[in-house]
Amino acid sequence: MKTLIIGSGGREHAICWKIAKDDPRANIFIAPGNAGTAGLGTNVPIQAEDIAGLLDWAKNEKPDLVVVGPEAPLCLGIVDLMQKEGLRVFGPSKKAAKLEGSKIFAKEILFSAKVPTARAEFFDDEQKALAYLRDQEFPLVVKADGLAAGKGVVICPTLAEAENAVRATMSGNAFGAAGRKILIEECLEGGEVSALAFVDGQKAVLLPTACDHKRVFDHDQGPNTGGMGAFSPAPVENAAFTRSILEKIFEPTIRELGRRGISYCGVLYAGLMLTRQGPKVLEFNCRFGDPETQAILPRIKGSLINAMEACLDGNLMQEHAACRPENCVCVVMTAGGYPGHYRKGDVISGLEKAAAIKDVVVFHAGTKLENGHAVTSGGRVLGVTALSSNLASAAQRAYDATAQIKFKDFHYRRDIATGLR
Repeated sequence: MKTLIIGSGGREHAICWKIAKDDPRANIFIAPGNAGTAGLGTNVPIQAEDIAGLLDWAKNEKPDLVVVGPEAPLCLGIVDLMQKEGLRVFGPSKKAAKLEGSKIFAKEILFSAKVPTARAEFFDDEQKALAYLRDQEFPLVVKADGLAAGKGVVICPTLAEAENAVRATMSGNAFGAAGRKILIEECLEGGEVSALAFVDGQKAVLLPTACDHKRVFDHDQGPNTGGMGAFSPAPVENAAFTRSILEKIFEPTIRELGRRGISYCGVLYAGLMLTRQGPKVLEFNCRFGDPETQAILPRIKGSLINAMEACLDGNLMQEHAACRPENCVCVVMTAGGYPGHYRKGDVISGLEKAAAIKDVVVFHAGTKLENGHAVTSGGRVLGVTALSSNLASAAQRAYDATAQIKFKDFHYRRDIATGLR
């Protein structure tokens, strides 16, 4: 089977790894890919947001399946364009991807579907937003409406901080055009869980849950990042929890989209806050999470290709998300300075030693091949991932592997899944 994976991060490496593991004869192409995906297939030098270039390649090469990893091409409508050319594409349409592309749209869907979520007001005028703040209780959350690489959310304990967040966001200084419209939300309290589901347009089948760590430093200190690590399953996962979020969150959302003439096909990711009133939706993503995917896919028993094709064919079943009993932990190694300014081009050593440890796989994210060596090329460089019978031993195994890897000024959290190590 000839497959095109669009993207260059750890998520895309994990997807490639799973497909290659399921079918060693798979003919995999990755655009643009990274140093890790190069060992599983053929990297294609086309960026994920180069819709025209990707469309031309797919029209000429005619892959049997296209899998879109990142949110940007989904929100730009790549699925619609490729489907018009008769290509099979796993991912939601442009209208469906608006669930991630516009937090205001997502909130409107949640409100209409009566899905539990935070109270919120929407603004496209800075002065009206500032006036609204003066009558509110704190803390509050200020969110940019559009895509901001997972960083368009500011928790504001005080009025002054909220005013600064509104001005920085709506001026474009913080998140560019994504912040021209904003949401001001109540600040929910509780633990967070990432819940992902395969969706075939009519029904959803939940994947194993996961938890990720957003802050750059131990003890959840420092600025938010795209994710410093993840583990699966979440401690709260059980049959009752799974049934509850399926019935109260995923199914009403899919029905509300359908009521508006929008069929959702792909992976739907709900970021949940476990409040005293029960799980509430913080946000939707319209694709596999990163780094949650690195902790979830190693636990999936069956064929990922079969699951994606079942979504496209409308015959999704629970067995497509059946999982292994082991726990999985992913520790993200970053370039020094991330999520701010960071170095690029540093040689990475120890990858083979790390990968030689039992039930460990090293997923590449911000890497590229240079003179035959893997070098750093992004902020989040690697996701060192391990399976084991319980969470503590999976974490230990992941950290044992992480200790084998070196590059200049590397950084990683030492408390992923386990508390401070």
